[in-house]
Amino acid sequence: MLRNYKDLNVWQKAYNFCLDVYRVTKKFPREENFCMVSQMRRAAISVPSNIAEGYGRKTTKEYIQFLYIAYGSLCELETQILLSGDLEYLESEQLLEFQSGLGDIERMLKSLIRSLEKK
Repeated sequence: MLRNYKDLNVWQKAYNFCLDVYRVTKKFPREENFCMVSQMRRAAISVPSNIAEGYGRKTTKEYIQFLYIAYGSLCELETQILLSGDLEYLESEQLLEFQSGLGDIERMLKSLIRSLEKK
């Protein structure tokens, strides 16, 4: 039984992924601080934040809407991670780890959305 949004595996995974994004972007070139770094961090923090906010809403419809917002932010973050790899801000191993984590969160979000839409 879930006590709150922090018990959701997808929220936990997205939260930890966000922490990883913050840690890695500390090492990006200084000139990217107000562009790529800022954008990536906003997208990363949006994923667990919208999962949490949706969980706290009154209706399932609202919850699903916030999960879709989280999913959109995840797609945005994926694009930024791919760009970071192509710009060589990320090492190839980091890029692969990020892509794997993104895939896991995407599958979990889609699964949660599908299960709520069936209700």
